[in-house]
Amino acid sequence: MEQKKSRFSNWMRNSITARMLVVGFLLLVLLIPLEFVKSLINERAYRQEEVVREINQKWGNEVLLSGPIVKIPYKVISEEKIFNEKSNAYYTKTKETIEHAYFFPDKLNITSNVDTKPLNRSIYESVVYSAAIGVKGNFPTIDFSDTDIPEENILWEKATVLLKTTNLKGIKTTPVVNLASEALSMTPQYSTEYLNTIQSYYIANAKEIFAASLPFSFDLKINGSESLKFLPIGKETDATMKSNWHSPSFDGNFLPEDTNKEISQEGFTATWRILQINRQFEQSFFGHLPDLSASAFGTKLIIPVDEYQKSERTAKYGILVIGLTLLVFLLIQLVSRIYIHPFQYMMIGLALVMFYTLLISISEHSNFFKAYAVAAISVLVLITVYSRAILKGFKFPLLICGSLASLYGFIYVIIQLENYALLVGSIGLFLILAIIMFASRRIDWNND
Repeated sequence: MEQKKSRFSNWMRNSITARMLVVGFLLLVLLIPLEFVKSLINERAYRQEEVVREINQKWGNEVLLSGPIVKIPYKVISEEKIFNEKSNAYYTKTKETIEHAYFFPDKLNITSNVDTKPLNRSIYESVVYSAAIGVKGNFPTIDFSDTDIPEENILWEKATVLLKTTNLKGIKTTPVVNLASEALSMTPQYSTEYLNTIQSYYIANAKEIFAASLPFSFDLKINGSESLKFLPIGKETDATMKSNWHSPSFDGNFLPEDTNKEISQEGFTATWRILQINRQFEQSFFGHLPDLSASAFGTKLIIPVDEYQKSERTAKYGILVIGLTLLVFLLIQLVSRIYIHPFQYMMIGLALVMFYTLLISISEHSNFFKAYAVAAISVLVLITVYSRAILKGFKFPLLICGSLASLYGFIYVIIQLENYALLVGSIGLFLILAIIMFASRRIDWNND
């Protein structure tokens, strides 16, 4: 029995196949803690999203603004024939319902000055803003003559002006629409739609003042987060947005004009010009105002660096780092004839896994570069010192330190790239494979 154990022990120590099987098995085992690390990253990222969402809800969510829109009610008279069983004859019942006509501006000019600032809760950060918005333009002549609505059914005395927005909570000044010589105060209306409605009081002498082109203007101060967008309801819509935010993401159905777009570390300026022909809806609606939010344009105000996303991308290369490091130790073992115990392989693998937990925890309190550098240096020192005790001397430990440092540097470069990440990664892996093939060419693989 002891002889069999001795043979097995000698086979494990001297057989190349046995050592490769052990290293392969340990690599599979180390995938378990690596998956736990990935789960931790996802959990922390989800927690960040949750906290940012809470911050934004209290300050004010994303803003989508539409308006002003003229709303004029009218009566619809319909007749229905009903059979009377007692008299055995039909009689006509007249039914009256109220519908609404909606008219958009001919010209719409929007200017917005967006002042952003970060809000923090514990280690989490969100970007919020206060926007000063000025809107002016003119309504067209409103004429029902080209419709089949009788003049006497139009309720001009109940005409109003509407504004629609996704964020009533963030409004910081009561909007007042200046319509010709009238100043119309606005009040919120109950709505279950995506866009909440703010409606003015009835417009005096609406029939007379809408008989010609009518100018309007209003100012609005509103708090929001994530994005600020507008609907291009004007026959000609011109918009200008200025902000101190340095990383805008222009969003929606229309992009700003390149000739007037400026982005710098001090902020950005962008302008849009949208014509009726550029969008797929008309200038007036009868009966129901549809949801036009798909035609919105504007800007997302985003935090450009997501530490958790970078940590997640780094962790995806974990199997590569662990596998190549263990392979380097295996090649050194085969070349130097120094025996490395499976337990020592396991300790080296766990040290490599610890890199990712260090990276996550430090990046929550510092920037990603510092976190990456501290985590990488810590693991490099630990493994180099440990390999010095295993391998004796300085030649092989320094080789391991250089190899691991190059690998961490290579991965850091990859995760900083976007367009060329796949290309650089593929070339790098090809070079690594070539180096391993070159280093292993003189190993005697017959020693089994």
